[in-house]
This record gives sequence, C-alpha cells and structure tokens, in this order.
Amino acid sequence: MKKAEVRARIEEIGIIPGIRVSTPERARFAAEMVNRAGIPIAEITMTVPRALDVISYLAKTLPEMAVGAGTVLDAETAWRCLDAGATFLTSTGLVPEVVEFALKHDLVVFPGAMTPTDVIAAWRTGADFVKIFPCGPLGGPSYIQSLKLPFPQVPMIATGGVNQRTAANFILAGATALGIGAELINPEALPVMKEEQIQELARRYLGMVKAARAKKNAR
Repeated sequence: MKKAEVRARIEEIGIIPGIRVSTPERARFAAEMVNRAGIPIAEITMTVPRALDVISYLAKTLPEMAVGAGTVLDAETAWRCLDAGATFLTSTGLVPEVVEFALKHDLVVFPGAMTPTDVIAAWRTGADFVKIFPCGPLGGPSYIQSLKLPFPQVPMIATGGVNQRTAANFILAGATALGIGAELINPEALPVMKEEQIQELARRYLGMVKAARAKKNAR
C-alpha cells in the first residue's frame, strides 16, 4: 500500500486502533477483528511481544489493511518495522530521526505532540499528521479545539482520553482521526476472544465518527 493510499485511508476511516496487548496472538486477533468490522487500520505498538512478527503476519495475510508501528523511538527500530511491512510509523513524542526515516522511505508518519510548541516542531518536520497526546488530561476535545484555532492547517489525531463519551466531540472539535486503545481493544474481551464484543465496539466508533462529521459539515 502506497503512502498516499495509507494517508487517505486514515483520513477516510478516522480511527486508528492502537493495539497494545500482552501476547502476539491477542494482537493478531484484535487486528483481524477490527478489520472485519470495517476498520482496515491497525497500529501495533513496539511494546507488544514479538511486535515485528505481528506486523509481518498482518501485512502478508491482510494486504488491504494499513498496518503501522507505534512507539517507534529510533531509526533502527523504524528500519525493522519497514522490513516487516509497516506502512506508517508513530510515537508518543517527536523523534526527528524516525520522521526523517519515514520521509526518506515514503512512509506515513505522525509524531506525538502536547503543547503548541510541540505541534509547530512536529508539523515543520514534514509529518503527515500530528498526534496530540495525551488529550484526556489536557482538556479532551476542548484542547483539540484550542489547538485548531492557531493551527487549522495541521491535521491532528486525538489520542489518550478517546472513548464512547468523547469520540464524537473530538471530531466536532477538529480532529482528523482518533487514536483509540483499550477503549476499543478491550483487554477483558481478548483472553476469551470475544469477537462480537470487539466488532460491535468498532462499528459503534465508526458510526460516531460518521455522524459527527455529518453534523460538522452541516454547520
């Protein structure tokens, strides 16, 4: 999947499931479930055991899925993620060497940012999106709205504090997409592989994003 396609997929779907679980088997299962529910995107964090194997498996078995790597903290790890088949890279902060690597190798990249200064620094690197993290402690949707006022040109991914109560408000506040972890990939559902529970949550979030965008466009 080419860079432009991955970027368009993220913009279209508006949800990036952050998979941060305790085993590679659960990570594969979670990614497969959200894909079946209509979210062909998965961010496998480097904290997942054998994360690179998970990325490689998903890239080979689900070629229609945009599979990315999260918590990428150095260029060496970025290389390994690319070799495994990752199509996007992200981290919770700005790691210049990771952004430079992604730009050089035509990968979608979205570094993390918290303050306005962080947003400026991240956007000036040439990143595709800027991940605002952690949104919850900083004010939730109102913080995204505050950042969008001086930076309307920066496509922001709201992460941290996104749940069923806040998801629509983050979109209405100006977020391009939502990074959702445990509130979508429910750790309690994974040990017993509750397929319907994960898929139902995924479909619910998709509906929230769609409805919020329609409401915003109607304003």
